[in-house]
Amino acid sequence: MSDSGKSKKKFGNVFYVGLLSFFGGISQDIFVPILPLYLTNVLGFSKEFIGLSEGLVTTGASVFRFVAGWLSDKFGKQKPIVFAGYFLSMISRPVLAFVTGGAAILGLRFIDGVGKGVKDSPKDVLIADSTEGKNRGKGFGIARALDTLGSVVGPLLLFALLYFFRDQYHLILVFCAVPLVITLGILIFKVKEVEPVKETEEEIVLESGGLPIEFYLFLAVIAIFTIGNSSDAFLILRAQNVGVTLLAIPLVYALFNFVYASASIPLGSLSDRIGREKVILIGWAAYVIAYIGFAMVKTPLMIWLIFAFYGLYYATTEGVAKAFVADIVQPSHRGRAYGIYNMTVGLLALPASFIAGFLWDKIDPSAPFYFGATMSAVAAVLLFFLILHRKKIKKNEIVVTA
Repeated sequence: MSDSGKSKKKFGNVFYVGLLSFFGGISQDIFVPILPLYLTNVLGFSKEFIGLSEGLVTTGASVFRFVAGWLSDKFGKQKPIVFAGYFLSMISRPVLAFVTGGAAILGLRFIDGVGKGVKDSPKDVLIADSTEGKNRGKGFGIARALDTLGSVVGPLLLFALLYFFRDQYHLILVFCAVPLVITLGILIFKVKEVEPVKETEEEIVLESGGLPIEFYLFLAVIAIFTIGNSSDAFLILRAQNVGVTLLAIPLVYALFNFVYASASIPLGSLSDRIGREKVILIGWAAYVIAYIGFAMVKTPLMIWLIFAFYGLYYATTEGVAKAFVADIVQPSHRGRAYGIYNMTVGLLALPASFIAGFLWDKIDPSAPFYFGATMSAVAAVLLFFLILHRKKIKKNEIVVTA
């Protein structure tokens, strides 16, 4: 088979990795909305307990993203690690329907968090290794689009399950395992371990060992942006704050996900043509505009428009940023790089949301969004200087490593 044929075959692997995220996202978006209702309405746990359980999920996911990335590099295999992640979630979610003790529930939630964290970095490596620099943005765009479509289908399935099963939460929790069974089947029979697509000398950044300093500079810029990027739960609260009805909120969120999914592939492909950093800058500009919109919005109709526009921010950054990481890091170190990247973003989500909550309570509901827009603008300026820095680096120069 020619190199071109091999490359196309490997690129097809991206679609199946995206399907993992599609079915995994369906399970996630059925499970997440129903769990707090089950814990409070059926088992009678407090809001503090729910907050503790979700904190365990966030912590477990963040730490094990790094662990999984390190293991991915060490053993040069991704599928077994991804399998372990989805398997842990497949077991822990339905078992919640059969336990009532607080300690058991917390343990299961932590296991689910570990599962979420374990699968992320190796999946990113699979996508990066299955693509070349000239189509990597499109590859990550396909994966993000399928992931996000799962977030459209999941709530619709949940609506149907609630319609047919009413308040039988146990059955719905058990059903959450079904999409994950499909995910494991796709992983076993369709997803392939791949050797990284060979880059041309012009496309690869040489390094003497470890991760390049350029990766850490980009990570620092991402960290600054993330401090202002609070949980999207605050967007839901803002929608409710300006008069969007409870029944309409899932539809607003579905519109956001639809725009996100629809734009991910073309905007990912755009990054292949004009450069990752430029598309990320476009995305952060969209974020600034959207967050100023969320700060100033007065009517429910404007919420619909702003949420749709906000989907463009996700489409220009989520997959493109990960494609950029693959561009600047050697294949043998991608697992570690994605582990550090995903862990950093995950850990900073907690202080970002705390700051947003503080600003909302102590100042005004618009304050978190002005803060987020400001941090995004600062990050965009720093990324612009990073672009200038990259242009000065000779392609045959050994990058100083951290």
